[in-house]
Amino acid sequence: MATSIGIAKKDRETIAKQLSKLLADTYSLYLKTHSFHWNVTGPHFNSLHTMFETQYNELWLAADEVAERIRTLDVFAPGSYSQFGKLTTIKEESGVPDWRDMVGQLVTGHEIAATTSREVIKSADAIGDEGTADMVTGRLKEHEKTAWMLRSLLK
Repeated sequence: MATSIGIAKKDRETIAKQLSKLLADTYSLYLKTHSFHWNVTGPHFNSLHTMFETQYNELWLAADEVAERIRTLDVFAPGSYSQFGKLTTIKEESGVPDWRDMVGQLVTGHEIAATTSREVIKSADAIGDEGTADMVTGRLKEHEKTAWMLRSLLK
């Protein structure tokens, strides 16, 4: 059965392509945050360990929400490390930085995801895809808030 939700196939594919970048950002940020949760050390261990856990759980749920929106648009969602690596601009961390660098990298990651979110919202608004714009507006607010909270730790 053909998808008939009031958005042309070409427009659904365009939005899905942008959502795929947001999915890649989200998943990359999830992996980084989870790794930092496991490996954080230092005087703020307990608070950062707990904060990172809250954040990676939120990102895990967000990745599912974004992927399911892509599927709602009748496009297949990317789902491999290699696909995500090509789509995201969040830099992978293969080492174990100190807690300050961890926090700084996560601030940068959330800011990148916020920027990606804004791009998706603009495109979704332009074609009348209120469902995507609404969902991604929530993601934008979460990335901005998380970046602010993390950034506050470095002051």
